[in-house]
Amino acid sequence: MRDLPLIVRVTTIVFLMLMVFVILIIGREFLYPVCLAILFAYLLYPFASLLERWKFPRVLAILVSIILGMTLIGGAVFLLYQQMTVFVSDFPELKEHALDNLDQLQTRIDSWVDNGESQRWWLRERISSLINNSGDLMNMVFSATTGTIVKMGLQPVFVFFMLYYRDRINRFIFMVWDFNDRGRLVIILKEISEITKNYISGVFIVVFLLCIINSLGLMIVGVEYAVMFGILSAVMNFIPYFGTLIGAAFPLAFTLVSDEPGNAIGVIILFMIIQFTENNILTPNITGGRVAINPLFTILIIIAGGMVWGLPGMFMSVPYAGMFKVICKHYEPLKPIAFLLSRNKGSQLRDGLKLIRRVFRRGK
Repeated sequence: MRDLPLIVRVTTIVFLMLMVFVILIIGREFLYPVCLAILFAYLLYPFASLLERWKFPRVLAILVSIILGMTLIGGAVFLLYQQMTVFVSDFPELKEHALDNLDQLQTRIDSWVDNGESQRWWLRERISSLINNSGDLMNMVFSATTGTIVKMGLQPVFVFFMLYYRDRINRFIFMVWDFNDRGRLVIILKEISEITKNYISGVFIVVFLLCIINSLGLMIVGVEYAVMFGILSAVMNFIPYFGTLIGAAFPLAFTLVSDEPGNAIGVIILFMIIQFTENNILTPNITGGRVAINPLFTILIIIAGGMVWGLPGMFMSVPYAGMFKVICKHYEPLKPIAFLLSRNKGSQLRDGLKLIRRVFRRGK
């Protein structure tokens, strides 16, 4: 392909990229549950493999792994459901409290800026209309959630057969690969497996820890329904970089309109601390930076994943980008792409060592 003119190569690459996006969008309803099941299969594989080494039959080992995973996820969903049931039952009272707070805010705004009687209570009217129309919004969310639950209900089936037929899938990959290049394939598959297992398991551990940290922090701040908002905000951290910001929006909006508005400052400070802790302590030490894609392309990949597959795409885009980077790294024509995606850890390490040397020299 290097022998072709530059315009032909660029056109070909752009055309192939567009074709990939079109296929991903058209096949969304089929592809994203399957791709999500692949990640879950990588997550459960170590435990299923351990049970098989303990002389469990493969079918039983896979079933035990899936049931354990479903139990943990189901427990978190049940806890969230209980909290949301209480929230929904208190919603009429919360609505009145929110409108009272908005009345006070509107009074302060009117005392600062006098734009005439026609503009009076505009804030209350709009927020009240939004709350009154929340039923339609809840129906839309419920319909979307129901469709997602149906697709998620197929995940255990997909995961079971992927783990059960993993040897056959592995042999198929080797059968279609170049016979003289199988050593490279072994390395690629091993690296992809290690990256995916460590990243997915690490993300789940981080989210579990954030459920506890967020809930305790919101309790200390004094936010009502702290457990519900703590779990909701933690679940958003499946989305790198944006997760904490999206998760913080739930308790922050609640404190501004229906809780004590003064608690909003505490919520902002709390999630600034959580963002720092998650980005600099939890994620680097638990996931180990296995994917190692630089922040610029991580953000671009997450946005593209959200445009194509919504929230599931935002979650899946990073691990699949990590898999793609591994493949690029082992093929000479694709190495520039791997270089572009990667973090330059070597230069950061050298800069850090130079800084330490300067500090010691000044001390002397």
